[in-house]
Amino acid sequence: MWQRLSFRTQLFLPLGVMFVTALIMGGVLLHAFTTGQLAEENEPTRRSTRAVAEALNSALRSSGNPRRTLDDFVRMLDASSNIQFRSAEAGSPPLAPRPLQGPHGPPAWFVNLLTIPDLHIAFPVTIDGQRAGDIVFTPDLSAALFETWVGFLALAGFVLVFMGLTAIIAHVLAGSALRPLEDLGDGLTRLRGGDYATPIPVAGPPEIRQSCEEANALATTLAQLSQDNRDLLHRLVSLQDDERRDLARELHDELGPLLFGIRAGTIALSEASQGNLGKPAQEVMRSVEALQQTNRRILDRLRPLYIEELGLATSVQTLLQNFRRQAPHVGLTATIDPDLNAIDGPLAQTIYRLIQEALTNVLRHAGANNAHVQATIAGEVLSLEISDDGGGFPEGNVFGRGLTGMHERVRALSGSLSLLRANDRTYVRCRLPVATARGEPATG
Repeated sequence: MWQRLSFRTQLFLPLGVMFVTALIMGGVLLHAFTTGQLAEENEPTRRSTRAVAEALNSALRSSGNPRRTLDDFVRMLDASSNIQFRSAEAGSPPLAPRPLQGPHGPPAWFVNLLTIPDLHIAFPVTIDGQRAGDIVFTPDLSAALFETWVGFLALAGFVLVFMGLTAIIAHVLAGSALRPLEDLGDGLTRLRGGDYATPIPVAGPPEIRQSCEEANALATTLAQLSQDNRDLLHRLVSLQDDERRDLARELHDELGPLLFGIRAGTIALSEASQGNLGKPAQEVMRSVEALQQTNRRILDRLRPLYIEELGLATSVQTLLQNFRRQAPHVGLTATIDPDLNAIDGPLAQTIYRLIQEALTNVLRHAGANNAHVQATIAGEVLSLEISDDGGGFPEGNVFGRGLTGMHERVRALSGSLSLLRANDRTYVRCRLPVATARGEPATG
């Protein structure tokens, strides 16, 4: 649970608990010492009250009119004094207790929290052996309680001010550490996504700055490795295209004439034999025609020669027409941007082969009833999408061998290729930078 809390919460929560605990402990100590403090502060007055009572009793014993002496003494007493006389005569009003709160005293809830000691004490006054009343000590605790209240407010104010200052300092320090850490986390997320060009701001404490610098150095290394990898893939793709070109040239220049010669020889032999070799000659002719068609299909897959002559958009339309002839049961629709004719070189071959490979998978594996091909150029990005309503790809086998090879081609051109399943359709999506590809030399 603690690990799920944010760094600020982990920082401020113990500080808040510490300050609240300090405030509670201060209140507890204040409460504990209040009783003893009040008793000690009123002890001299209690002793003075005892001395007054003893002196009064002595004066009454030596006085010729003790009652008058007592009345004179009572009149001398100040109503606000801590020493009062309580008469023992029947019907005399009792002494009113002194209030614990003055007009500007502490609130009632604070007084109720304190333990107020019973400091009232009475000393008897006698005349001729008869109890005439009591000298009563009734201390005024309002001033002492007000001092205690002021001390509590001072303690609470100090704790709150100190807590506020500590919180501000902690907030500033946490921000100075968290912002660089957040920048570092965002930078590492970008690195994981393949963005090596955006540097991580170097800020914060030395330890965090060092981590940011190391992350930026790692990004530079990864960018160089990624570029080297793309260059290597591009060279490999170029070598493969060169091999396909050479193989296509050999098939076209050598196998094509041989097949044509066999066909011509078979026709001549059939005519020379005056029909005696009719059936065998027809079988040979069918075999030669099948070989010629196979040779053309191989040539188309090895190197679609007409891209350079007709343009990419026209070549793709021809590819789609061939697919419709081969799979009349699949309803194929297409949206082909005419601007594709301006694309040539490796990018044109990659787009053509990707459409070719995706439609081959639709024909062989998907069992689809409908398919759609869309190729558009928006700005400097070429977007390609081939979708079908077939059964989709097997789980755990996203890219087959053909699409894996196309994925390498797309990576070599700094593009992206994805295969996904949504709304009962399978989508092959590709995005390629047109500007980068246009700068590449055309290969074969």
